[in-house]
Amino acid sequence: MKIILLGAPGAGKGTQAKMLQEKMGIPQLSTGDMLRAAVKNKTEIGLKAKAVMDSGNLVSDDIVNAIVKDRMQEPDCKNGFILDGYPRTLDQADALSEMLGDEKLDAVIEITVDDEAVVERIAGRYTCGSCGEGYHDTFKKPAKADVCDKCGSSEFKRRPDDNAKTVKERLFVYYKETAPLLGYYHAFRQLKSIDGMGDIDVVKAKIAEILAN
Repeated sequence: MKIILLGAPGAGKGTQAKMLQEKMGIPQLSTGDMLRAAVKNKTEIGLKAKAVMDSGNLVSDDIVNAIVKDRMQEPDCKNGFILDGYPRTLDQADALSEMLGDEKLDAVIEITVDDEAVVERIAGRYTCGSCGEGYHDTFKKPAKADVCDKCGSSEFKRRPDDNAKTVKERLFVYYKETAPLLGYYHAFRQLKSIDGMGDIDVVKAKIAEILAN
């Protein structure tokens, strides 16, 4: 299956994509992961991306599209993939349509969340500095205070951009650049929306219901 997950930052796309990957055996294609892998592997397009980033500029749509196209041609994508964070713009959506050609997307799922909840979700998250296990000030605290459930480390870290001010700025960019995709896929009668405010397993069940129909 070929699936796109849409939604504001902090909507839970990454979490749901990982669970779908485990359940369906198809890869989660995250723009950030694909970009880092292309740079690390020193592919032709990865070297171009590195040069742009080293100069302090944003990677262009052309480079992002090329990285996605290369990744989609790898063997593990033969039976499908889950796109998380791509496409981000209407131009990227058009590029994806060209990449797919006669192939069809099986589902485009929007996970809707309240803006205030997004700020709380992102501003409260942190990870174990040793193993990377994720936690949250409200929703997922370690069983023992200041001790990672997974590896026992007491070293934790937060991303410097995971704060209320930055999250609000990211939401503004989302509504300006990415939200128009909702109308794009609605016009093609591909868009399905679900409430992402519930428990993770409830959201997971709603996605499974869409994919089963």
